[in-house]
Amino acid sequence: MKLSELPVRPIDHLPLLGDEEAQAVGGKAGALSYAELEAETGRLAAWLKGFDFAPGSRVASWVAKGQVACLMPLAAVRAGYVHVPVNPLLKHAQVAHIMGDSGAALLVASQSRLRTLQEGDVPAACHLNAEGDVAAAMTGGAPMPPSAGQPDDLAAILYTSGSTGRPKGVMLSNANLWLGAVSVADYLRITPQDRVLGVLPLSFDYGQNQLLSTWAAGGAVVPLDYLTARDVIKAVEREEITTIAGVPPLWVQLVEADWPPKTAARIRRITNSGGALSTTLVGKLRALFPNADIYPMYGLTEAFRSTYLPPEMVASHPESMGRAIPHAEILVCRTDGSITDDDEPGELVHCGPLVAQGYWNDPERTAERFRPAPAASRYGGTAVWSGDTVQRDAEGLLYFIGREDAMIKSAGNRISSSELEEEAQAVSGVAEAVALGVPDERLGQAVLLLVRLVAGDDETDTLQALQAHLKAELPNFMMPQEIKLVDAFPRNPNGKIDRVALAREHVETKEAVA
Repeated sequence: MKLSELPVRPIDHLPLLGDEEAQAVGGKAGALSYAELEAETGRLAAWLKGFDFAPGSRVASWVAKGQVACLMPLAAVRAGYVHVPVNPLLKHAQVAHIMGDSGAALLVASQSRLRTLQEGDVPAACHLNAEGDVAAAMTGGAPMPPSAGQPDDLAAILYTSGSTGRPKGVMLSNANLWLGAVSVADYLRITPQDRVLGVLPLSFDYGQNQLLSTWAAGGAVVPLDYLTARDVIKAVEREEITTIAGVPPLWVQLVEADWPPKTAARIRRITNSGGALSTTLVGKLRALFPNADIYPMYGLTEAFRSTYLPPEMVASHPESMGRAIPHAEILVCRTDGSITDDDEPGELVHCGPLVAQGYWNDPERTAERFRPAPAASRYGGTAVWSGDTVQRDAEGLLYFIGREDAMIKSAGNRISSSELEEEAQAVSGVAEAVALGVPDERLGQAVLLLVRLVAGDDETDTLQALQAHLKAELPNFMMPQEIKLVDAFPRNPNGKIDRVALAREHVETKEAVA
């Protein structure tokens, strides 16, 4: 039976798929065999269950890539709860939104992160627990057995930025996570002999899948919080890594680094999402990693992963997104829901069992993105209407054309322009602000913040206050690369700021120069 054909189980059953004596987790945080992964998952679940929260309660983690971070996606489900992973790079304002929106009953975080929280940042009844205390509390405890959850039970809420407003929580079921794991493990051809380096944040769908797909295949995952490309090189050598999952900015760093040839030759598989690989970058990756298959992929958190391009087609179709992954049906639709002709642009619509359950506590935005599948769908039910414009060629290969929303994708992170603008406008002296993504060779897109100041205020003082406020309230990946003052913003007939005109002036001009 192919991995993608395994019957759906609760996600906490994944440790049961591996050889008990084989390594499931490696790295400096501590190695675990599959038997130990199963036992530790049961112990953490038992600790969580001891709080006696109502079934379906949300439990959050805000931790670096230690064992607790690896175990929580499984243990929360085993205890009958819903996991809410929080990006360790976020600061208290973003964390406060996630905690309040999810109504989390519990937060596990490092002591240093807990100290950054301010009054009102977490729900009043939320239990705060230091990561080190959790590890100590688990020692010697009796593990809970695998859960008897159902495929449609809610298993996780992953918060992702939208084009407007604060991050929204994507609701993922056991089936979403299980089928995503076995699908990726299947088409990447991961084996029990593979060792996957987990450099991506575990709070992202792509990052979390580093764990789940590796375990579905019986391989070992090595989580790594890295600062420099050199850290990655050392980990590849030390841990005998065969697979790296990354985003374009990481590959730019890695191809510029000094790799020992024997170390680079270890890599057998490179997977990319979070932005397209340029033909130039693919060439550099091929030269650096001569034994590696390259897998370009496209996905969205609302349906996890949609397409991949097989390695054997990368040279002949370098600009293609590929075709649907196992368990996904990808249609290209006109505005009336009919299917486009070959080479006719249309909206990418994702149908099938990988489609999430909607946005947590947000029926309005759920109705906008999660709508009935087109009549042509073999799955029917609810589909994700991505908002991305693509086209399909005569071979059935897809090509990305553009994105309808105002998302900024920088270094693999999705940045909400409106969230950044709200923070800027909270500073005294800032009248209006608009955040745009501009082309950047290393980041994909860099953040340009356009600001109109209150007339008569001191320009220098206001800019200094703005920079200090943004630095204090936003994670580093959201920080503007440039802040530019404008006397006035163009307006459309409705009196709103004309973002199209701003993009023509500030984004398209930079693209032409580049």
